[in-house]
Amino acid sequence: MRALVAAATGLAVAFAVVLTLTALGTSSGGTSPKPLLTTVPAHP
Repeated sequence: MRALVAAATGLAVAFAVVLTLTALGTSSGGTSPKPLLTTVPAHP
């Protein structure tokens, strides 16, 4: 019975952490205006 209570408690704590991080960690969703360089530029 103790294992069942411990598992339920752990699950509730994990669920609360996920909900908290989801609520606080909203990102702006923006991207960088500069394109990524995929090749090395030629040396002068």
